[in-house]
Amino acid sequence: MADTDTAKDAAVSVPVEGTSPKADSSAQPTEPQSQVTDLIAPGDEMFTPGMNWFVLRVASNKEDYVRETLLRKIEIEGLKHLVNRILVPTEKTKTIKGGKQKITETKLYPGYVFVEMKLEEDGRIPQDVFFLIKETTGVGDFVGATGRPTPLAAHEVEKMLLDSRPPEQLPEVRLVFEKGEAVTIKEGPFEGYEGTVDELLPEKGLVRVLVTIFGRQAPIEIEEWQISKAEEA
Repeated sequence: MADTDTAKDAAVSVPVEGTSPKADSSAQPTEPQSQVTDLIAPGDEMFTPGMNWFVLRVASNKEDYVRETLLRKIEIEGLKHLVNRILVPTEKTKTIKGGKQKITETKLYPGYVFVEMKLEEDGRIPQDVFFLIKETTGVGDFVGATGRPTPLAAHEVEKMLLDSRPPEQLPEVRLVFEKGEAVTIKEGPFEGYEGTVDELLPEKGLVRVLVTIFGRQAPIEIEEWQISKAEEA
């Protein structure tokens, strides 16, 4: 491996509950993502006996390609006893614009793939696994010292596995406004009006805003993208 980063210098922060790294919503995978059956389900063990989780750096937008390629190589080479699960945690969000719904899948940890594997007794990556991974297009180094990756802590694994669970249902629209917040309408027949958020309607992708029309307050339902926070207008 080319560099000798230490775990302290190059550690990936797997967030505690309620926080997450900025997801790369603009990036589009360059390889098609296939349906997989080895995503984490409720009740699955955090660790396979004798193995730990490690973080592999990969090229931007190559996370899915690297994952699928490594899984295929491991199966062909018969190395399942050394490498088990490989995960790319994602999050699905839904937006509504012009009455049309769009579901977007974003990487929670862009540029990283999580690999569950068994190391040698001296903490090194088994030689067969090392070359199999390094010869895969788009792969960088593991987080940790060269040849001796640093395993994730238990709380980091727990958060990562939770992020990797498949959604049980289609996601709701994520609204960024709050009730009582001052907003400005930037699109539509009421463009330029200022108002206050009265209610959020995530199932419809709408926000009910109270605006003053002819001296009286009136509620109007408007799509989220048509309004902005008052201080941003």
